[in-house]
Amino acid sequence: MAYAAWLSVHGSGEQRRLAEDFISYILERAKEEGEDVRWKVEEMVKEGKARGSLTLKGFEKRVEVEGREHVVKVIGGGAELKEGRGGRMLLRIKITAEVDGVRREYVMTYGRYGADNAAVGRAYASVDAPGGREADAGRFAAVIKALTGREPKVYRVKDGTIIIKCYGEHLEGFMRYTELADAVVRWLEEMGR
Repeated sequence: MAYAAWLSVHGSGEQRRLAEDFISYILERAKEEGEDVRWKVEEMVKEGKARGSLTLKGFEKRVEVEGREHVVKVIGGGAELKEGRGGRMLLRIKITAEVDGVRREYVMTYGRYGADNAAVGRAYASVDAPGGREADAGRFAAVIKALTGREPKVYRVKDGTIIIKCYGEHLEGFMRYTELADAVVRWLEEMGR
């Protein structure tokens, strides 16, 4: 449903018309099913239309992560599809941002994992970043929370490695940005949602 709403705004002429017709039909059916169903469908449509409506460049926000406030200023970014090991298609998201005065390129790679084929994004905090891995992980998590509205999971491994993980709800947040939306949608289509 959200994809149809996105097509109703960003699709070609015929795609747009068909998507609008489909949404109208589904909304009519939802009204017949009751207020709760209608509300849920309207929320999906609203979220779908919002995809690609924001831009990364110039985005600025204050967020709190693990009890610490960060100032996030995004300079730019993009996303691309890339073939990984074993021929699996991966989605690589790159965001250039300044967090608490430290400018860095943050890279997260999404793949499909587990028995349920869940979309999982992984990134690793850099030992070479100013302040080391812990500071880098905090800044990376701040960028993700600022852009998606959701804090990622941060895992500390015995060898000192820090892994930042994002899931489907983060991906939905990333789709709101023009620079990321097309690649995310293409990846989801290729990976069978």
